[in-house]
Amino acid sequence: MDGGRFSARKFARDLRKAPSRLRSRLSNYRFYAYLAVLGPGMIAANAGNDASGIATYSSVGAEFGYSLLWVFLPMAVALIIVQEMCVRMGVVTGQGLADLIREQFGVRWTAVIMLALLIANTGVIISEFVGIAQASELFGIPRYFTIPLTAGVIWWLVVKGSQKRVERVFLVMSLVFLTYIAAAYLAQPSWEAVGHGFTRPQLSSQSNYLFMVMALIGTTITPFMQVFVQSSVVEKGMDDEDLPLVRADVVVGTLFSLTIAAFIVISAAATLHSNGIFAIDSAATAAEAFEPVAGVYAKYLFAVGLFGAAMLAMGVLPLATAYSLSEALGFEKGLSRSFREAPIFLGIFTALIIVGALVALIPGIPQIRLLLVTQSVNGLLLPIILIAIVKLSSNKEIMGERANGPAFKIVAWLLTAVIASLSLALIGKTVADIFAK
Repeated sequence: MDGGRFSARKFARDLRKAPSRLRSRLSNYRFYAYLAVLGPGMIAANAGNDASGIATYSSVGAEFGYSLLWVFLPMAVALIIVQEMCVRMGVVTGQGLADLIREQFGVRWTAVIMLALLIANTGVIISEFVGIAQASELFGIPRYFTIPLTAGVIWWLVVKGSQKRVERVFLVMSLVFLTYIAAAYLAQPSWEAVGHGFTRPQLSSQSNYLFMVMALIGTTITPFMQVFVQSSVVEKGMDDEDLPLVRADVVVGTLFSLTIAAFIVISAAATLHSNGIFAIDSAATAAEAFEPVAGVYAKYLFAVGLFGAAMLAMGVLPLATAYSLSEALGFEKGLSRSFREAPIFLGIFTALIIVGALVALIPGIPQIRLLLVTQSVNGLLLPIILIAIVKLSSNKEIMGERANGPAFKIVAWLLTAVIASLSLALIGKTVADIFAK
């Protein structure tokens, strides 16, 4: 081990050389090595299953049943590729994404990207607090109690805790998503239909169908996730020998996250679509619709999942924003820093928590319209971020031998073109719907 950290290469070398009686022990060390690295990929992917994500997945299940489950398979591949490039850049360069963008593309482009990210993330942070309020109100607890309490808990955890403690709490929060698997089983779906949904794509040219496909991708691959995962890898001090385990973290996190998302679609398809409920306006509405079909326990399981998802995203989103702005401006950053050491980083985080909580306390806040606006900003920003990620990770001056190879580069650019086209189409549809009302 180097510097007290686990090294994937050393484990592999020792495992080959060791006598058979020691191989099981070294295998256990390898498992512990993964646990030591586990975090950034798992947390970033699960933060994508936030309140707005749950609303999107529920809407997909309500309107189209199981027929869009096949989309999760290419989405898993796409998210793994994008996040792998980010963690590889973090490991090789020791710099966050905003750091590299500023150095390679200049201050002006960085300022535009960071401003868009700030606007989009602020809107989504507000929606997460609204999700907290909706989930608590399903249990009869008023938002005027839960929003200040949860805001205070998240602020205290991040500002007063260490990097390891924050990461461990976020990982524990990710376990709350298991409630959606339980809710799906209580809903008693047709597992044969679920299998057909994954393996027999039903393509359609209907505008609503295409819109939902685009919404799924836009919900799953978002700019803040890429910023957070790269900055987290850098802060953990991962080096080249840790890269195999960091990649494993990305793969495991993505598969876990999208499995949960698929179970949300399955839950909604079994309870809502199967009973003639084809439209919902929020994740809370979906939870309430569960009770008459699958029972009160399914409703509460869904609500607990919504609360936990909003809590996780409520911590990750402000952190991703604080990371990106601090990196872009060249200020000190890090979860292990005090306010005196990193006033800008922790100040941005604190301000976003306060703004999000205060706006969410306003009665009748138009959550759906807010999400439409932030979704449009994220849709414009995502192609720019993806282009920057592919260019940076393909640059041999930056990445050396870890730069994208020819085949990987072709796949990455093709993926970027497809996602960019879908994002722009989603924006066009969203703007057209806004002016049509």
